[in-house]
Amino acid sequence: MFLILVLGISAFVSMPRENFPEVVETKIYISSIYPGNTAEDVEKLLTDPLEDNLKTVSNVVDLTSTSQEDYSMIIVEFDESISVAEAKQKVKDEVDQLTSGEDWPTFNGAKVEPNVFELSISEEMPILNINISGDYPVDKLKEFGEYLEDEIENLTEIKQVDIRGAEEKEVEIAVDIYKMMAAKVSFQDIINAVNGGNLTMSAGNLIASGQRRTIRIIGEIDQPQELQNFVVKSERGNSIYLKDLAVVTFKDKDKTTYAREFGAPVVMLDVKKRSGKNMVEAAEKVQKIVEDAIANEFPTNLKVTIANDQSSKTIGQVDDLVNNIIFGVILVVLY
Repeated sequence: MFLILVLGISAFVSMPRENFPEVVETKIYISSIYPGNTAEDVEKLLTDPLEDNLKTVSNVVDLTSTSQEDYSMIIVEFDESISVAEAKQKVKDEVDQLTSGEDWPTFNGAKVEPNVFELSISEEMPILNINISGDYPVDKLKEFGEYLEDEIENLTEIKQVDIRGAEEKEVEIAVDIYKMMAAKVSFQDIINAVNGGNLTMSAGNLIASGQRRTIRIIGEIDQPQELQNFVVKSERGNSIYLKDLAVVTFKDKDKTTYAREFGAPVVMLDVKKRSGKNMVEAAEKVQKIVEDAIANEFPTNLKVTIANDQSSKTIGQVDDLVNNIIFGVILVVLY
């Protein structure tokens, strides 16, 4: 009885604390993006060939698919006799075999690459949110968020950190169609000029001082405005530059995420932990990183708060469980 008691206490202390219990499903997901195509074309070119190959895989119980404009999703369900890792590897082998063929669709010169993954609920739900706000531009707040993102993702308990409320930057080339027609320039000419000009390539080797060194021709741009001087077309010594046909700007992408705290906009970090790791320990380590950043890295007028901390709820549930166990033992002993 003493040995059972010791082993039980040891197991209780080392047991991972979870607010979202891990539900293991032997389902593998395959998502494919094929821009500029209708749902019918996506089904014919992507979904149907993948389904035909996956039907021959052993241990497959069910296949379901969804084809829509620009996107295909296939769910492959296996029986319980196979592990998720083995199921995923079987699916990846079939997908790689199919995509390596010459008939597989391409986009912008590269083959369409299906993404094969498994889905774990415990890894998709954030264990807490970190809100960053202050009298700073969104870009600066995002820099603070990226610092925390790098520090937190170094923890073994954390799977990933997503930033919301701040979009990535993109280069927009607004082309004047009438100027293009007058200069007899096509969209493909502009695409080729940008792709060919913004490129770093190898130029072979050079033997110097008895050592073989690689020569690189650096052509990647540092500032979007440099695109304006790209030559789109040249005839009889006359060059047509991109700035003659278009306006180049550097701007935020279309907004896809919003983050608010008490109605005020913030930059928010969604912290997601790895499956099987202790949520309470992960949250404590994240809080320590935030405290160190506030004390040593961030300016004093920057506001950083933690919200939706699931670890406190988990601790309360564990405490209730312990109390119920103790009362249960007392009642059994007394009666």
